[in-house]
Amino acid sequence: MSREQQAVARARKAFETGRSKPLEYRILQLKNLQRLFTDKQKLISDAIKKDLHKSTEGCQLYETLGVEGEISLVISKLKEWAAPRPVKKNLMTLSDTIYIQPEPLGVVLIIGAWNYPWAVTIQPLIGAIAAGNAVVVKPSEVSAHTAKVMEELLPLYIDKELYPVVTGGVPETQELLHQRFDHIFYTGNSVVGKVIMEAAAKNLTPVTLELGGKSPCYIDKNCDISTACRRITWGKYTNCGQTCIAPDYILCEPSIQDRVIEEVKKSIKDFYTDNPKTCADYGRIINQRHFKRIMAMMEDSTVAAGGENDESDCYIAPTVLRDVKPEAKVMQEEIFGPLLPILSVSGLDEAIKFINKREKPLALYVFSHDNKVIQRMKDETSSGGLLANDCLVHFSVNSLPFGGVGNSGMGCYHGKFSFDQLSHLRGCLIKKLNMEGVNSMRYPPHTAQKLRWARLFILKSVDLGWMGRMALLSIMAVVAAVVLQNYLF
Repeated sequence: MSREQQAVARARKAFETGRSKPLEYRILQLKNLQRLFTDKQKLISDAIKKDLHKSTEGCQLYETLGVEGEISLVISKLKEWAAPRPVKKNLMTLSDTIYIQPEPLGVVLIIGAWNYPWAVTIQPLIGAIAAGNAVVVKPSEVSAHTAKVMEELLPLYIDKELYPVVTGGVPETQELLHQRFDHIFYTGNSVVGKVIMEAAAKNLTPVTLELGGKSPCYIDKNCDISTACRRITWGKYTNCGQTCIAPDYILCEPSIQDRVIEEVKKSIKDFYTDNPKTCADYGRIINQRHFKRIMAMMEDSTVAAGGENDESDCYIAPTVLRDVKPEAKVMQEEIFGPLLPILSVSGLDEAIKFINKREKPLALYVFSHDNKVIQRMKDETSSGGLLANDCLVHFSVNSLPFGGVGNSGMGCYHGKFSFDQLSHLRGCLIKKLNMEGVNSMRYPPHTAQKLRWARLFILKSVDLGWMGRMALLSIMAVVAAVVLQNYLF
C-alpha cells in the first residue's frame, strides 16, 4: 500500500470512529489550528520568504491574518451553522417536523496552490473541519519550503489521523486522485482542474474548483484616474502578480492610456522605490520555469515601463505594456506575473463586448464615478466576483462567497459558504403515524374531489405563528374526519 493510500485509509478509519462529528471536537481542532499561527508565525514567514520572497509583514497581511479571522468567525458561528434549519411547510406537512440537517460528507481531499500556500490551503481546511469531515491535505510542491513546514506543523496541532498531510509532486497527486473521496477541493489552473474533475467523475465525487483566468479591469475616463491606478497597481503587483484575482489587463479609451501609464509608474515608485529588486515588499517569480513563461509573453508587445529582469533571481520588474493587441501572446493565457497589458477600447460598449467574447473570469474590475457604468458592467457580464473601484479586497470579506463561474471554476467558499460547500445539507421530514385521513387524498382510487383537496393542501404554503398553527391543526383534524367519512366508509 502506497503512502497516499495509507493516509486516505487512516483518515477514513478515523472518520468512521465518529470523533470528527461532535461540535466540541471540531471547535477544539480549530482552536489548536489557531494556536499554530500564534506559536509558529516565524517558521511560517521564513518558509514563505524562501519560496516567494514575501516580507514577514506581507506574509501576515496576505496569508495568515485572513486565516486567523476565518477561524475566529467559524468558532463563534459553528453551533448556529450546524443546527437544524427549519423550513416552510405546506398544509399537508403542517403537523410534521421538517428541517435541513447539515452533516459531514466524509473524507475530503484539499489540493492547495503555491501562490498563497497557507491562505488557499488552510481556508478550505477550516470549512472542512467545521463541517465534521476528515481531510487529506495536499500542499503544493512548488512552494517547497512551505509544504515542508506544513507537513511538520499540522500534525503537531490537529488530529494527525483525521487530517493527514501528504507532500510530493505530480505522481503523489495522481496517486491520491486514484483514491475514493467524498469531495475534492482544488485551487489552481483550469488545465489541472479538468484532470481533477475527470478523476473525480469515476467515483461521482463532487468537486470545488477554484481556478483563475484573465480578470479584466475597465477604467472609465470619467473617474479619479490617479486613485484608480494606485489601487490597480497594488492589486496587480502584490505577490509579484501571482494572484488568481489580480487584474490581468486594463481596458480603457486611447485618450487616457498615457495618463494611466504615468499614474501606474508613479504608484510603482511609491510602493517599491526606484529599484523594486532591492525592496523587501516586492516578491519573486516562484521558479525559473514560470520566469521563462512570463518573459516569453512580452515578446510581441511594447514595454511602457519596467521590463528589467534577472533569471538567476527569478526577478521581473513591475512592467506595463502599451497598445497591446488582442492577439498578442500576453493575451492568450492568464499572466500570473507582474505584466500589465493595456488594450484600447472605444468605450464601455466595446469593453463589455470584449469581455463577453472571452471565458468568464474569476474577478472583474470596473473603475468609474458613474453608477450607471458600474451597473451596466454588472448586468451585462458574468464573472466569479465583481468589484467597483478597488481590487482583490473581496477575498477578505468572509460574508461574500468566493469562487468562479464557467472556466474560472465551480463552487465557492469563505465563512458559512465553506461550511455549506463541505457539508451535505440533508432534508429531513419526521411524520407521526396519525391523521391518516388527510393522507387518503393521495391514495388510489384518484378522483376529482381528492385532487381538489390535494391542490389546496400541497400548493398552499403557510408561515403562521403558534396560534395559527394550532387553529389550522384543528381544521385539518375536521377535514381528516370528513375525508375519512366520504372516502373510506
